[in-house]
Amino acid sequence: MEKVKLAVIYYSSTGINYQLANWAKEAASEAGAEVRLVKVPELAPKEAIAANPAWQAHVEETKNISEATSDDIEWADAIIFSTPTRFGNVASQMKQFVDMQGGLWAAGKTANKVVSAMASASNPHGGHEATVLSLYTSMMHWGAIIVPPGYTNEVAFTSGGNPYGVSVTQGQDGKMVEDVEEAVKHQARRTIDVAKKMKA
Repeated sequence: MEKVKLAVIYYSSTGINYQLANWAKEAASEAGAEVRLVKVPELAPKEAIAANPAWQAHVEETKNISEATSDDIEWADAIIFSTPTRFGNVASQMKQFVDMQGGLWAAGKTANKVVSAMASASNPHGGHEATVLSLYTSMMHWGAIIVPPGYTNEVAFTSGGNPYGVSVTQGQDGKMVEDVEEAVKHQARRTIDVAKKMKA
C-alpha cells in the first residue's frame, strides 16, 4: 500500500510546539509515513518578536522550516496540528491558517482528512483542553476524521492525561513541565494507524 502522507502543521513562538511537532514527525516517520513538517506564517510584528529574546532566538532557529500552505493540506492523508493556547483558544497564527482554507473546504478537499491536535499553555489549567477542542470544532466543519489519543495507552496517565490531544505546560524557565515525548509519539502512531485504515 502507498505510504500515508502526514503534514505536521505547527505554530510556535519560543519552541515548545516545535518540539512537539518534531516528536510527532519522528514517530510518524518510524511508523512508515511520508512526513512534511511545516510552520504556519508568523503574524506578530517584528518589534514584538525582538522584545522577547526567546521568541527572537526561535525565529532564527526555525528560519529554514517551510511555511505551511493549502498544498500541504491537499497533499496530506493525515494532519497533526500543534499550537499554543491564547486565552483558551487557538493562537491567531494557526487560526488564520485554518480560516484561509475556505477554497479547499468548498471544493471538498478537506473531507476525510485524518486529523489530531496538540497544545501547550503556561499554566496547568490555562486552556489546554479548550484549545484542542476549539481546533476540532473547525475540523468537524472540514468533515475531517478526528483521532484523539483518548486513554489508548498507559502513557496518558504519566503525561498529564489529556484525552483530546497531548498538551504540555511551559514553566517559567521556558521548559516543559510534564514529560510528554512518549505521549506525543503514541498520538502520532495512532493517527498514522487510523490513516492507513482509511487509505485501505
